Amino acid sequence: MYGWIWRHLPGNAWLKAIISVVMVLAVVYVLFQYVFPWAEPLLPFNDVTVDGQ
Repeated sequence: MYGWIWRHLPGNAWLKAIISVVMVLAVVYVLFQYVFPWAEPLLPFNDVTVDGQ
């Protein structure tokens, strides 16, 4: 998959590397802004089963 993306990016290696970094940052931004807040109520991290002894 990554090889396919690399081959289809325009430019030389430096430009491809810059575009790749921008794409990774965009994916991280979308995950933190939209996906993780949407999924947080569905995750069981707040279901604590330890007694308060």
